[in-house]
Amino acid sequence: MKFQLKLTAVAALMCATGVALADDMVVKIGHVGPTSGGIAHLGKDNENGARMAIDDLNAKGVMIGGKKAKFELLAEDDAGDPKQGTAAAQKLVDAKVNGVVGHLNSGTSIPASKVYSDAGIPQVSPSATNPKFTRQGFKTTFRVVADDVHLGGTLGRYAVNQLKGKTIAVIDDRTAYGQGVADEFEKAVKGAGKKVAKREFTNDKATDFTAILTSIKAVKPDVVFYGGMDAVAGPMIRQMKQLGIKAKFMGGDGICSGELPKLAAGAMGDGQVVCAEAGGVEGAQKVGMEKFRADFKKKFNADVQIYAPYVYDATMVIADAMQKAGSADPAKYLPVLAKTSGYKGVTGTISFDEKGDVKNGALTLFTYKGEKREQIAVVR
Repeated sequence: MKFQLKLTAVAALMCATGVALADDMVVKIGHVGPTSGGIAHLGKDNENGARMAIDDLNAKGVMIGGKKAKFELLAEDDAGDPKQGTAAAQKLVDAKVNGVVGHLNSGTSIPASKVYSDAGIPQVSPSATNPKFTRQGFKTTFRVVADDVHLGGTLGRYAVNQLKGKTIAVIDDRTAYGQGVADEFEKAVKGAGKKVAKREFTNDKATDFTAILTSIKAVKPDVVFYGGMDAVAGPMIRQMKQLGIKAKFMGGDGICSGELPKLAAGAMGDGQVVCAEAGGVEGAQKVGMEKFRADFKKKFNADVQIYAPYVYDATMVIADAMQKAGSADPAKYLPVLAKTSGYKGVTGTISFDEKGDVKNGALTLFTYKGEKREQIAVVR
């Protein structure tokens, strides 16, 4: 009897300290994002979204196939580099993860997706928006945000119809994301009856834009669109002001962060920047998003940048499919994941189409006033 009591006490201690018991199952979720480099603040935001989901799943005591699941996060840094991204993907495959959330960038997500596909491991991206990501024929690839066709197209139409842009210039950073969203923006501008007066490009590590901005200044633009991330957009806005370019500045979700005003170092005018974030909540759903943001701030002592809620939902969608399938085996829960329909997440209702794209994906348009981000509208 004493021996049995000791075992019970040991078991209780193991549960309290997070040690999995023999009849528990360990579920490994991989996460990859750039936690070093120029957009490390976005990568850390993503990783924290995954950590929050893992902690919430473990607090709930999720059961999968009659066993208590202990979720573990295996986090890797890809520095936003495609080669490092595929190396990180292979590392997670070798670690036998049950599913992957990531990567952040399209440029790393696309090459990594083949590694996961070859291994049969589901990959749900919270932020890769390049259309190619889900159009390679891989059954393992999903995303919980709208793609660049929707993102760039909406911004292009907004530039012409709402901002009344007459002379529009476009710059991209030549990454899969930046060039892709800029191409879709340009298509939509043309579709709305206007043309792009100037198209320039830079790279995602650049800091000096004097030459391309001087070239753009010559056409006297009223709208400048940038396809890329906030780490480059901030200094670009600063240099536009120095050169006396007073155009509206537009961009996709890559620039639409809480850090952008700091990166622009006080050069942003109120309402000057218009950006769109893939995703968006309206009405009653706002309460859930506001609670998430408050809980996130309390847990990490940091505000949500952009994608953390989508990482959270991506992780939860994987766990939900495992529970419904009664298995964490990728081969068994993958077909259930593919049929995800009507999942109520923090970022809205998630259903996947036959390609793995989120159905009826929303976009939220934002601007900045007093260095604070303000919502303009949610569009679908």
